[in-house]
Amino acid sequence: MEIRRLVPSDAAAFREIRLEALRRAPEAFSSTFEAESVHTVEWFADRLDKSNMFGAFHNMELVGIAGLLSSAQRKEAHKGLLVSMYVRPGSRRTGIGNQLVATIIEFARHRVELVQLAVVSENQEALRLYERFGFVQYGLQKKALKQGDRYYDEILMAKDLESS
Repeated sequence: MEIRRLVPSDAAAFREIRLEALRRAPEAFSSTFEAESVHTVEWFADRLDKSNMFGAFHNMELVGIAGLLSSAQRKEAHKGLLVSMYVRPGSRRTGIGNQLVATIIEFARHRVELVQLAVVSENQEALRLYERFGFVQYGLQKKALKQGDRYYDEILMAKDLESS
C-alpha cells in the first residue's frame, strides 16, 4: 500500500475513481456524476495540479482518495477541509480509510490548526472512522444535500490540531 499526493500524471486514474465515487455514492458529495463526467482528463490534471489530493494505491491501482482544501482568505487560513474521501468497495475494511485520514491529518498539521469535514448523517461507518481520529461533531446541517427528491443531513465535524 502506498499513499501519496496525486499529481497531474495521475489524472486518468483520479478521473476514474472520482466518477465512480459520484456514481456509487451520489448522496455523499456536493458535485454530481453528470457535472464531472463531461470533463476531460486534462481538466482533472489541472485540478490535481492545484490541489492537495492524496491517493491510496494497491498494486499500482488507485483504490482510495481524500483531499485537503484550505482557504486563501486570511481570517480562514487556519482551517482546512477534508474533502472527497472515497475508498473503492473492494478495498474497504482493509485500513485504507484509516491511512488516508491519517495522511490528511499529518499533511494538515504543517498548514492549518483545525481540520473540518461534513459527512452524511446516515454514513455511520464514516462517522466512526472520523471519531476514531478525534473529530468531534459541532453541528448538523439539515437538508444539506438533495439527490433526486431526497434530502440528506450532514454532520459537521472538526479536529483541533493544536490540542492533539
